Amino acid sequence: MNTDSIKGIIVPLITPIDENQIIDEARLRRIVDHVIEDGVHGILAYGSNSEFYCVEEEEMKRGLRIILDQTKGRVPVLMGIGAIHTPVCVRIAKWAVEMGADAISVLQPMFLKPTEEQLYRHFKTIAEAVPDKPMLLYNNPGRVGYTLSAKLVTRLAHTVPNIVGVKDTSGDMTLTTELIRQNRDIGFKVFGGKDTLVFATLVSGGAGAVCSTANMVGPLVCSIYEKYMAGDIDGAREAQFKLNPIRLSMDLASFPTGTKDLANLLGLDMGDPYLPNTSTTGEALETMRQRLIEGGYTVVK
Repeated sequence: MNTDSIKGIIVPLITPIDENQIIDEARLRRIVDHVIEDGVHGILAYGSNSEFYCVEEEEMKRGLRIILDQTKGRVPVLMGIGAIHTPVCVRIAKWAVEMGADAISVLQPMFLKPTEEQLYRHFKTIAEAVPDKPMLLYNNPGRVGYTLSAKLVTRLAHTVPNIVGVKDTSGDMTLTTELIRQNRDIGFKVFGGKDTLVFATLVSGGAGAVCSTANMVGPLVCSIYEKYMAGDIDGAREAQFKLNPIRLSMDLASFPTGTKDLANLLGLDMGDPYLPNTSTTGEALETMRQRLIEGGYTVVK
């Protein structure tokens, strides 16, 4: 299975909505063009920062259709799947692939705490439902309450042919590097899931990163990858250091409102988050504004 196009900076695309909490098609098309023009190497529809957990399945289909139509094959589009029930994940995977998604990314089940054998069967079943498309595992222990072990990921990587990579959002560089080390013999692709660790992931041998800040400051985020791949190690490190204060300021907001907050500060007009979240105000928003200004960005709001 050729996975050469799955690399670099992949953006978990913002899901803009209108006053009725329905996907705003015009804004969605605009953010697709914006991130592609900014240089991202791929788009992840319905990642965590895309607020997938607030989107009904039929609405999700409508959004994916818009994203695919607007992307027009310029970069790969991955479909994020975050459902708990295995058959639901299978159903989403099948219709996403039928609609034209280039790959799928599957989060471990939330709320539950499955055994490793149960998790193995869960991921294997989903992958086997779409055997001709690449599948990435998505490890996000901070949101689901447990991590995917290196042992489990390695077992899946070596026994399920179309499980070709993982996004590791643990922030644990020992785990990230073990995922790389234990699977480097099969070309398994490890993506960092923390915007602050893009450089560290690349230095360790990772394939890239999935970065929410690529919605807003894409050229800076992509420059970490591009400089590193060109051999400009110092330049890549400095780009990472420039990004970090901006990304860290988002942690002052309730998750994941910081992504839309920063986008709106920069004039991208991505509107409000899904309820019950609301846009950030006060000191937290002011800190985000200041970090953008210190980074050399023009704040319009």
